[in-house]
Amino acid sequence: MVKNTLEMRRIRMWKRAAIWLFCFSLLWHNTEAQIRYTIPEELKEGSVVGNVAKDIGLDISDIANRKLRIASDSTQYFSVDTRTGELVVNGRIDREALCGQSGSCLMPLQIVIENPLQLHRVDIEIQDINDNAPNFQTKDSILNIFESVGLGARFPFESAEDLDVGRNSLNSYTLSNNAVFRLNVKTLEDGRKVPELIVDKPLDRERQSVYKLILTAIDGGDPVKSGTILIQVIVQDTNDNEPTFEKSLYKASVQENTAFDSSILSVKATDLDEGLNGEIQYFFGARTQESVKKYFKINAETGEITVIGKLDYEVTKSYTFDVCARDKGSPEQEGHSSVRLHIIDENDNVPEIILTSLPSPVSENATVGTVVALINVKDLDSGDNGQVHLNLSARLPFKLKPAFDNHYSLITDSVLDRETNAEYNIELVATDSGVPSLKTTKTVIVKVLDVNDNPPFFFQSSYIVYIKENSPPGTALFSVSASDIDQDKNAFLSYSILDLSSNHMPVSSYFYINSENATIYSTSSFDYETVKRFSVVVQAKDHGSPSLSSNVTVHVFILDQNDNVPSIIYPSAVAGSVAHQRMPRSAKAGHLVTKVTAVDADSGHNAWIFYRLAEATDASLFNVNLHTGEVRTKRSVSEHDDPSQRLLIEIKDNGEPIQSTTVTVDILIEDEFHEPISDYRKIRPEADKKTGKITLYLIISLASVSLLCLMTFFILLVKCARGSSGASSCCIKRSNSGYTNPNRNLQIQLNSDGPIKYVEVLGGDMMSQSQSFGSYLSPMSEFSDFTLVKPSSTTNFTDTLNVLDASLPDSAWTFESQQVR
Repeated sequence: MVKNTLEMRRIRMWKRAAIWLFCFSLLWHNTEAQIRYTIPEELKEGSVVGNVAKDIGLDISDIANRKLRIASDSTQYFSVDTRTGELVVNGRIDREALCGQSGSCLMPLQIVIENPLQLHRVDIEIQDINDNAPNFQTKDSILNIFESVGLGARFPFESAEDLDVGRNSLNSYTLSNNAVFRLNVKTLEDGRKVPELIVDKPLDRERQSVYKLILTAIDGGDPVKSGTILIQVIVQDTNDNEPTFEKSLYKASVQENTAFDSSILSVKATDLDEGLNGEIQYFFGARTQESVKKYFKINAETGEITVIGKLDYEVTKSYTFDVCARDKGSPEQEGHSSVRLHIIDENDNVPEIILTSLPSPVSENATVGTVVALINVKDLDSGDNGQVHLNLSARLPFKLKPAFDNHYSLITDSVLDRETNAEYNIELVATDSGVPSLKTTKTVIVKVLDVNDNPPFFFQSSYIVYIKENSPPGTALFSVSASDIDQDKNAFLSYSILDLSSNHMPVSSYFYINSENATIYSTSSFDYETVKRFSVVVQAKDHGSPSLSSNVTVHVFILDQNDNVPSIIYPSAVAGSVAHQRMPRSAKAGHLVTKVTAVDADSGHNAWIFYRLAEATDASLFNVNLHTGEVRTKRSVSEHDDPSQRLLIEIKDNGEPIQSTTVTVDILIEDEFHEPISDYRKIRPEADKKTGKITLYLIISLASVSLLCLMTFFILLVKCARGSSGASSCCIKRSNSGYTNPNRNLQIQLNSDGPIKYVEVLGGDMMSQSQSFGSYLSPMSEFSDFTLVKPSSTTNFTDTLNVLDASLPDSAWTFESQQVR
């Protein structure tokens, strides 16, 4: 049982030694020089092995910053003092437990320093001390010897075991004094020393049947240590020939995966005796370990040795044991021989991939060659079966850089882009060189860290937004939308409005944007008649470092609302006053009495104007055209009609809600009032036929025209002379602005006696009229001339003024006004 325990202990020690042989130093770009220290085993805890920081060239002040440490499982035996950089003993070191019977005991350590990452290998040689005495598995033994045994007969005993090595190991044996036996020590090929008891003198059972001998095993240490065993020799009678093996040592080789019950070899012995004394049976030696009996058996009759257990080269590479040939005589005779079996390695272990350091996340702007992980591969097989090659299974922006002794660095091989691939599953494939080869795979996950390398982008190149005029401040107009394909704070966006226009008032004074949800709000109410459109530049900026931004233009169009009351151009009347017109009592049905002209500052449908006769002294006498505002007679004027007629005309637009205004016109019907032409558009061609009255008409026309021209020029000259002394002059002169509007025409029709009959605005759209028409002519019903009224605003315009004299059917006087201020 003790023998078994020692064998299992030896196996565990060899396993640990094998594991140490596969643990190597980490690497950063190149292999650092190795450092070796030599210490005795059982060194006191806390003892200093050496100053590792100094030996690797690391300044003591940098130990903490560079995180000097041991990166292997040897931390149970050693540790690094981070203050001094000394390597100190951390626990009990038993050389026999670590290296067994190996002549050299090296313990490799991996020393890691960071910033930058480097690895150094430190080998510690553990020297043996004489701390183990030679030991026999049993304390006493019985040896039966026939008295007829010949002189020089040899009886081997079990060897003592000494766990120490070198000179501290087993050195010699001594035998207590006796008169019959002497000791011989035989050295085997493996260096093991086997004691043999040799019969030096003939035995006589009748004289002495029992001999008690003490066998002492002595080591070579200082001081010397020893172990003893009591040998009791019993002298037996008869059967004086022992079986003899053909060989003193049998050798064979066996594959580690040999099937059960497979034959390995057969041992054979002969006995010169006859009968039962010559019949031989085979057995394992008395001191054969249980580990041998677990894997092998010997046929007692034939001596054939077969396999009964699963062999493993990586556990035990060879087996050496004794076999015994025993006859059936009385007393029995025995012959002894040894068997040595070598286990042949097969490729039955798959390679193993070990991540020396876990994969670190790598930034997407990392330079090519950045180390991501450190990897080690190993194979428990030997020779070609243990040679391992490591590769990547797919083409990825990574590659393996060999270091030393099956160590590799996983590094970047090209530029990374997190937006293309945020995570890589890298499959490592380790393949050995055996036949057939074995392989293993391991997946390493590498995450790519984001950097701010993508600016925000809007989903549209520009946006169009509509808002009604007069909307209250704080109205939400629109929400723009932008995105950023980066991550976390690099994709978190803030919005703002940029003032890129050259206007005096920045756009930000009209609009406000929520910096988080990009909703645009108005900060004031808008007037369509003042401004119709805004271009708002919105900027989206991320929170990266440095931050990136993008702009988009939001076109805000103001929608017109019906917020302007129609403005009456003709007849002009001061608020609360009445416009006066005259007409002859001889007027027939359809006679043009006057024309009401109005404009609306709104646009579109809101500027369409309609006229309606709201009230009248005699509603049956007059009619107002819905669209033109012409006031005409519905029937002929009779003598019974009241000479003073009052009309209340309502002017309304087409908006919603409807805006309206009214004008009151008093019409005086005169019996003696003569109007040659009732409508400038209805020129009677029959006038040319009345040749009898041509002279009278011509004289009257020439006189009227001459008088009108003189008065007009006189008035204009007077006003220009007055206007030269003030900025508010109404003098007609050319504008310095260079702006002309040929579509602006103001047509006025006069009565025959001078007063204006009606005024009409011709050409251009209603919107342009409302914004450009700032001055107008106001008729004075009591006089035969007209005046220019000062504009209500500083808006400049150029109009063509056509004045048609109703008394001249074939000609008209045209006055072209220049810049009126």
